[in-house]
Amino acid sequence: MEENRLNEVMDTTISKIRELADANTIMGSPITTPDGITVIPVSRVSIGFGTGGTSGSKGVAFTGGNGGGVKVEPIGFFVIKDGNCRMISVAPPPLNTMDRIVEMVPDVLDRVDGMLNKNKE
Repeated sequence: MEENRLNEVMDTTISKIRELADANTIMGSPITTPDGITVIPVSRVSIGFGTGGTSGSKGVAFTGGNGGGVKVEPIGFFVIKDGNCRMISVAPPPLNTMDRIVEMVPDVLDRVDGMLNKNKE
């Protein structure tokens, strides 16, 4: 029976965390402006929790507890205009070379696409 109580505590914690950190938290709802630009907010979500309990200690049938936390950090926006999508970052500048490379990929792809389109013409 004590094991069921611990499972109930864990299930309640996990369900509350799921409510806070669903897919709509990471990719926000699209916002469309009157001039046809669509903006989609993007966030990073970090989740942590722990649960523990004991039974049969000094006449107490069950003792348990849990704790958890959710951190939502905005990282940027997707901006869609005239069929083109760009990522606008609101994060601090990249800290290392790999972060810089990942941040440059969309611009490089745009340039390659532009060169390929010119060659086709």
